[in-house]
Amino acid sequence: MLIDGLQCGHFDRGSFEALSRGNVSCVTVTLGFWEGAIESLDAITHWRDLVAECADLAEIVRTRQDIEDANARGKVAVVLGYQNSNLFDGRIRFVELFHELGVRVVQLTYNNQNEYGGSCYEPNDSGLSRAGLKMVREMNRVGMLIDLSHVGDRTSADAIKASHMPVAITHANPHEIIPHPRNKQRYVLDALRENNGIIGCAAYRNITGDEYCKTAEKWCEMVARTVEIVGIDHVGIGTDRSHNTTVKDLDWMRMGRWSRDIDFGAGSAKKPGKVPPADWFQDVSDLGKIPDALRTVGFNAEEARKILRDNWLRIYETVFPGERTSTA
Repeated sequence: MLIDGLQCGHFDRGSFEALSRGNVSCVTVTLGFWEGAIESLDAITHWRDLVAECADLAEIVRTRQDIEDANARGKVAVVLGYQNSNLFDGRIRFVELFHELGVRVVQLTYNNQNEYGGSCYEPNDSGLSRAGLKMVREMNRVGMLIDLSHVGDRTSADAIKASHMPVAITHANPHEIIPHPRNKQRYVLDALRENNGIIGCAAYRNITGDEYCKTAEKWCEMVARTVEIVGIDHVGIGTDRSHNTTVKDLDWMRMGRWSRDIDFGAGSAKKPGKVPPADWFQDVSDLGKIPDALRTVGFNAEEARKILRDNWLRIYETVFPGERTSTA
């Protein structure tokens, strides 16, 4: 059984069936990118309806124990997340409200700078703002995991320093292995280790590279190199796999409402649209190849369990109760 720290797209019954075939015990799903509060509430209601329709396969979870209970019932545990903080509409009190609705993972910034800090694509990363510091502390307080995947390196380091709780880079890779603006510099990963956080290694071709997309074993070699950098206790899986995503969806992720011009996101003019999934990852159920591939590249059973599941469970158990509960 394994945990995938980030997937996105249009899930349906077939998505949950594929996750089950791949022995995925828990997945964090993306409910939004650029949407404000009302649209984000719509997304929650959509997911509640979807999971209700697939109640024999999936269950929305809020705690580590919920994950274990859902798995015991043979269901995929679903963690609700957003890849931007627009859902709060600049209102810090909305963090608690969305947490009460089941949201457990939120990224501080997506592809653009916002009031909280800088993005990986800004030419000048401003660092964590005053509002960003307040947001980090509020997310810590209520029990919402801070995601830094698309956040600029300087802002990421600032947020890690400010956080009283472990943080996550849910879907990225080390920059020194695959140089790309979306991947993380060594000093950020060093800070992540000290914070007791986690990086979920991505399988998205644009930030993983063709070489590590060839086979599950090659991808796990990249995971092994990530472990060498940040340590065995701080690496998990965060594939960034998308479900039923169209070019229109990709345009929304990359351009939202903020630009009239074409933006390529993690792509480029040479790779402007959808890129093929990793060669070994043609179907979501192919996640089931990872355990054997980890063993093939040299991880023992205990190390593999940490990467597959245990490191994410530790993060969830630590963060989701929030400081209110843990200090009461």
